[in-house]
Amino acid sequence: MHYWLLFKKYTSNKQLVYLHFLNFLSVYTKDEEILSIGRGKIPLYQDTDAGKILYISSLGQQISASKNSHRMAILRELAAYLSANCGEIFSVQIVPPDWIHIELTDPTLAWWLHNLTVDSSRLESMKGEMRRWADGENNILLSAPCPLPADSSFLRNKKKSFFTIQYAHARCCSLLRLAHQEGLIQLTDNDAGVQCFLSAQPIPWLNSDQTLRFHQLEEIRLINQLVKMVDDLVISDFSSSVNWEKAALKLSQAFESFWCHCRIWGEVTIKSLELAQARLGLLIATQLVLRAVLETKLGVFAPVEL
Repeated sequence: MHYWLLFKKYTSNKQLVYLHFLNFLSVYTKDEEILSIGRGKIPLYQDTDAGKILYISSLGQQISASKNSHRMAILRELAAYLSANCGEIFSVQIVPPDWIHIELTDPTLAWWLHNLTVDSSRLESMKGEMRRWADGENNILLSAPCPLPADSSFLRNKKKSFFTIQYAHARCCSLLRLAHQEGLIQLTDNDAGVQCFLSAQPIPWLNSDQTLRFHQLEEIRLINQLVKMVDDLVISDFSSSVNWEKAALKLSQAFESFWCHCRIWGEVTIKSLELAQARLGLLIATQLVLRAVLETKLGVFAPVEL
């Protein structure tokens, strides 16, 4: 499986899963009712509380009661189709009564992280995909930040929230500069001359057994938030708008928890340099995504130091 080809085209994991669902519906059936699900909204959300990168779909519940006898057959066909065509990308499980669980494999996540942290065009790619998936000029993905009410307490709370997010971004930048100076990782700015930290070489995301090096809960939670934020940037939930301030605060909090519990310097760099470099890779991804949200969604400056 040439994973890099997938993520050269798609920045969002949810987008990738969603398109495979659409492919299945177009191949499997000519039933107009079922096909209309694909043309509308296939229910698909990420379980960010799971200790893994897991998407859940209630596609079966969208099928009318008149097709109850065929529902499980359709779901089994879907699972078989996805396993046969995408088994190296994600694993699929049918969970009674009619849930579909899609778990991203470690190599898939590694290649997604790789493309996010080494390619200077990732942010522009996200913006381009936002435009392609937009549903019109009023789509939440393309709308400018709303003017803030004049209420002073509201403004103070907004500024406090924004500062928390800006601080997390600046903290990532500071730690990455230190790691670069100490030779733990080689970084480069993007081609536009904007201080946007990217890895100058592949990051060792996987162990020799092709599993991610991350085992601590705080590491998985940070990856979960990164995946969800990029999903929201590229293909927002069709049924609701995204509260970007709240989403960015969740990512900032996940970063702070990661930084408090997952060491990079000291004993880690001595005993497992690859783990230290992989954790620094998560800092690169966090900095990139926070910067995208601060500048394109919240309309504020993304400082590299405070």
